[in-house]
Amino acid sequence: MDSFLRRYMEKLNDLQEFVQVTIDKGVTSIEGVHKAIAELPLDLLAKIAPLKGVADGVKEIQANTIGTVYESIRVVNEKAGEIAARLLGQKKGKE
Repeated sequence: MDSFLRRYMEKLNDLQEFVQVTIDKGVTSIEGVHKAIAELPLDLLAKIAPLKGVADGVKEIQANTIGTVYESIRVVNEKAGEIAARLLGQKKGKE
């Protein structure tokens, strides 16, 4: 029974790590798509000479905002992973 429990806990630990890494990779992929789509109309506006400066400024603000949102999601995912690791007895979480 002890070896069964150990194997079960190892599988849970592996699953927790897999889920955390998968979420992080997914968030990074979605962030890239989000930024690319959000840039399209601003790139078109930037081709109009009088609007170039404004479009470039908005593009920078937009990229920073999108980056901040997705970084927040990554931080929540990391903290959730630390909590799960502690609950599963991994004790890998940052103290």
